[in-house]
Amino acid sequence: MTDFQVWAPHRNRVRVLVDGTTHPMDRDGAGWWRATVDGAGPGTAYAFLLDDDETPLPDPRSRWQPTGVHGASRVYDEHGHRWTDGAWTGRQLAGSVLYELHIGTFTPDGTFDAAVRRLDHLVALGVDLVEVLPVNAVDGPRNWGYDGVGWYAVTENYGGPDAFKRFVDACHVRGMGVVLDVVYNHLGPSGAYLDRFGPYFSGSTIWGPTVNLDQAQSEPVRRYVIDNALMWLRDFHVDGLRLDAVHALHDERAVHVLEQLSVEVEALSTHVGRPLSLIAESDLNDPRMVGSREAGGYGLTAQWCDDIHHTLHSALTGEGQGYYADFATAGLTGLAHVFTRAFLHEGTWSSFRQRIHGAPVDTHRIPGHRFLAYLQNHDQIGNRATGDRLTETLSPGLLACGAALVFGYFPDPGLREAVRKGRTAEFAEHGWGDVEVPDPNAESTFEDSKLDWDEQLQEPHATLLQVHRQLIALRREWPELSDPWLDEVEVDIDEEARTVVLHRGRLRVACNLGPDAVSLALNAPVGRILLASEPVEGGDGALTLRPESFAIVQVGSATGG
Repeated sequence: MTDFQVWAPHRNRVRVLVDGTTHPMDRDGAGWWRATVDGAGPGTAYAFLLDDDETPLPDPRSRWQPTGVHGASRVYDEHGHRWTDGAWTGRQLAGSVLYELHIGTFTPDGTFDAAVRRLDHLVALGVDLVEVLPVNAVDGPRNWGYDGVGWYAVTENYGGPDAFKRFVDACHVRGMGVVLDVVYNHLGPSGAYLDRFGPYFSGSTIWGPTVNLDQAQSEPVRRYVIDNALMWLRDFHVDGLRLDAVHALHDERAVHVLEQLSVEVEALSTHVGRPLSLIAESDLNDPRMVGSREAGGYGLTAQWCDDIHHTLHSALTGEGQGYYADFATAGLTGLAHVFTRAFLHEGTWSSFRQRIHGAPVDTHRIPGHRFLAYLQNHDQIGNRATGDRLTETLSPGLLACGAALVFGYFPDPGLREAVRKGRTAEFAEHGWGDVEVPDPNAESTFEDSKLDWDEQLQEPHATLLQVHRQLIALRREWPELSDPWLDEVEVDIDEEARTVVLHRGRLRVACNLGPDAVSLALNAPVGRILLASEPVEGGDGALTLRPESFAIVQVGSATGG
């Protein structure tokens, strides 16, 4: 016996088609239609028929779409997977190292089960949280993840819902948490049937329809979003969510959907007894995203900090096109600013936007761990016309310095062309108008993006991998390297010599980004050199670094740690 229900407030009749047999449904005053069907156990195919239209439509809240987003839904056995992570108490975001993982390109097979077989590599690297790019149901055999239409279903391309649970379970067994990337700002353009059921949509972009968060009858739509987030955290044991492009969530209600989500996730965290994190991708440079609710913020755990990326990228590559312009102009002075303030644009002029942008972060009250730092991520690589990574343009020495300073396919041709044109136009805006853009829908583009696992045994990859392992190990050993208070950080820069020295308590992170050897004054006796990418000389409060190299040094007494 299964209870079927669906929200369709504007329909006069709704029926559920269960294994080929039609059953009438009853409506309540809120627009929900319900029916109980005997014998409809796990695996039963079902779909909804609206009014007199005989076109079967999948359940908007379907947990299982084994034949794709246009096919019938299936009753999913929520208890079919036997969890083995009963002792898992979670992992907090603060101080953690995150690793972005696209299931389709992480292994040649591109499945959850194949990814499980590679998890020990991430453990050895020192990863705390695996951030999985979106896994919800999409149209077609492959996708980058950001065109999902079945928000409650895990794509069969990767193995389906049970396989995802096995993946999360396997991560927990190894001591790693899982952060899931979720997209609530739009739906993919193919298979988005929600508007046939009710007023789910409020507008559209070239990428697909946007969600009704604040207009008439938006309450069930907000629940559609929030219930989905809670599902991943509760039923799939996920430890956090990365919320894609929250600046595109249009919500003018007094309580923003992000704040409402934060409240309900905090309650769930209390119930399950483990930390649950919400990480925003935001283009607003608005500290309210991560400010506490007591202080008038939304209460999110953290946000990605693109300003840190942009400043680092410009400093290392010399690029200044598109949105990199202001960061290139700021130079190493801008780098010092974001290391101590998080945002470069904090109520200042943005030449790319042609307006004032952002607001300052109160670093005395908002800790730095609420701003995730990265040298590369899928967005910033994807925003480059050819998708090239820094490894293609920078020397191994500069790549090591950068690490030290921190740490779709659519089957419909019309949709493919829309995406192709949309990306080309976007890249032109970013300053890539004269570059040939790889077709994001082409199978070859997808295949070329798969990881080459042999590279880790080749140079310079092997050495850079070892450098990352050592940096992560140092970060765990020395509390100064994970201290969240930015107002305690000092940065010395020399624009001409291209040097950067970060002061972190007893430690100095010294980087020479220039082509010549330099001597740096540390203003304190050199105790011991904890890690260096090249041979280094130190003594009497000074350090000599070779070109494009770094060293992490303990100053003062050489004891302790």
